[in-house]
Amino acid sequence: MNQNKIYLTSAEIGSLWTSYMNSSMATCILKFMLKHIEDTDIKPAVQFSYDLSSSHLDFLVHLFEQEKYAIPNGFTEKDVNMDAPWLFSDIFCLTYVNHMSKVGMLSYSGFVGMSAREDICDFYTQGLMDISTLYNQTNKIANSKGVHPRHPYIEVPNESDYVDSKKYLSGLNPFTNKRPLNAIEIAHLYMNVLTNSVGVKLCLAFAQTSPSKEIQDYMLRGKKISNKHINAFHSILLENDIATPRLPDISVSHSTTKTFSDKLLMFHMTLLASAGIGNYATAAAASQRSDLVANYERFSLGIAQYAKDGADIMIKNHWLEQPPGTKDREKLARKQT
Repeated sequence: MNQNKIYLTSAEIGSLWTSYMNSSMATCILKFMLKHIEDTDIKPAVQFSYDLSSSHLDFLVHLFEQEKYAIPNGFTEKDVNMDAPWLFSDIFCLTYVNHMSKVGMLSYSGFVGMSAREDICDFYTQGLMDISTLYNQTNKIANSKGVHPRHPYIEVPNESDYVDSKKYLSGLNPFTNKRPLNAIEIAHLYMNVLTNSVGVKLCLAFAQTSPSKEIQDYMLRGKKISNKHINAFHSILLENDIATPRLPDISVSHSTTKTFSDKLLMFHMTLLASAGIGNYATAAAASQRSDLVANYERFSLGIAQYAKDGADIMIKNHWLEQPPGTKDREKLARKQT
């Protein structure tokens, strides 16, 4: 063993594998979007996103070869039909990149925190900075076009205060009045309306372009779940006389031509489900009204079951790539006998 070599930790191995899978998927989707985008303001942002994903793949492949780390299969040009007709509107492409950059910022900040080797830390730190730049760029473009969904407005506080009763944390008793939502709770409710609205459109696009009835049914089920959650969050906001700003028109076309492989579609939904569970966990931790916490926990269980059913479909079709792990020591020992 080379005593001077700093070997990859389990956290770094897992982070690198996840990064490769996500980046290879992103290049397929963004490359297709770039072929059809006409808006000269939006296209540079999507191009920047594609260039980031491509550069990340180049770094990862070089590192894998250097470390004798088996390169994951991930996704390639075989997983996207570049000859398929237009599927996403330009505004949807902008919204999609903005949404996925938020997912990327959360992922990369976690990867930075789990990395120890200098080159890995540098890679994820730079990646976090680049994705933050992309997020700000897409926000700026959306604002200039009047399609950036702003969170609801409330009055700015003119004095500080303290909670004076345990009733502040209540909310499950249907026979008592719930206290008004605070700013933190409003922010998470509306953010989850936005993320689910992107999920609805993706489910529709994936359902109508997959030739498999099993995948179609799975995507339509995902659309139904997202709409259910959107309506629940809307209702809570309206109960507090908080108007939810109009969402941008992030439409998809009526194309039914197969555009992406079913393997890619299912992997993408797994990624969105994981992000959704993370969003709900964060919202539950930040919310102080018990009914909101209960809702987030209940919705998280539903998403987890949806993700589990998706994993079963992927396993059945040999689409679920296995992350790196340790060997079963007991199994190895029994092989000796």
